[in-house]
Amino acid sequence: MSPRLDGSQTQTATSTPSLERPEHLDGADGPPTVHGLDGSDRSDRSDRSDRSDGFTGPAGVTGLEDLPEIPPYDEVGPVDARALSKTLFERLESLEEGTHDHAYVRNTLVELNLALVKFAASRFRSRSEPMEDIIQVGTIGLIKAIDRFELSRGVEFPTFAMPTIIGEIKRFFRDTSWSVRVPRRLQELRLDLAKAGDELAQRLDRAPTVGELAERLGISNDEVVEGMAASNAYTASSLDAQPEEDDSEGALADRIGYEDHGLEGIEYVESLKPLIAELPQRDRQILSLRFVANMTQSEIGDELGISQMHVSRLLSRTLVRLRKGLTVEE
Repeated sequence: MSPRLDGSQTQTATSTPSLERPEHLDGADGPPTVHGLDGSDRSDRSDRSDRSDGFTGPAGVTGLEDLPEIPPYDEVGPVDARALSKTLFERLESLEEGTHDHAYVRNTLVELNLALVKFAASRFRSRSEPMEDIIQVGTIGLIKAIDRFELSRGVEFPTFAMPTIIGEIKRFFRDTSWSVRVPRRLQELRLDLAKAGDELAQRLDRAPTVGELAERLGISNDEVVEGMAASNAYTASSLDAQPEEDDSEGALADRIGYEDHGLEGIEYVESLKPLIAELPQRDRQILSLRFVANMTQSEIGDELGISQMHVSRLLSRTLVRLRKGLTVEE
């Protein structure tokens, strides 16, 4: 956020003591520059002009003579900030957007109400995101609230601004804090399921079923299951993460099953069963002795009383028949 703007605004009337310039703005090498929120540079000395009405504004900002004196922002209490904001909002409505006057009043309103952003951001201090980032996002919400606020509604500005600020912060977490990016529809469904689940669990004194959640939200069971699956993408855990103190099962990586390569052949075994059942008895016996008993062709020949060459021909013929049967099925 920009440095305070009060260094360019003083009172010169004899009846009101002028604000002292902050020490950090005093320099021996020339007039210091105060940077406004709109990016403009304001020289503390060259931009000041004494006025007979007792108001001194920054260069290029005219028509603000009747604004009250703005003390240092960190010294303004909530009540005073609310009163000053109301006066500034009245003036903001009469200024043309895009002018220096409008930008100065708008930036002053942002500085005066930064306490609202810090208060809203404090609710999210338990999140992993840096507090500076949360405050920056909340300030965007404050600026949006200032641009949309209308005094004619009869609502206090803090009451109007807080939902906008908190909504901007929640939107930031919704869009950036998911471990795996999922569609916004599923992100919002996750929140609805969590809220409905808490309500039903309190009413039923047990965990709600998929059907009860679907009826409560007016959606299908498949959508509830999809939302529950999307909830798993919100946070991710490392496979090497250490278990809890009372967890004796070890790290997550130690509990993950290994890949069973034998599963790859199950489909072929099931497809071969009806084909093998159609083979003659001797061909089935040869297959069993060769691939189950793991006997050699010579041993099979001795077992059946035939030559090794005959066993080889019978085995080759059987394998060709089975391979052709699998190819036809595929």
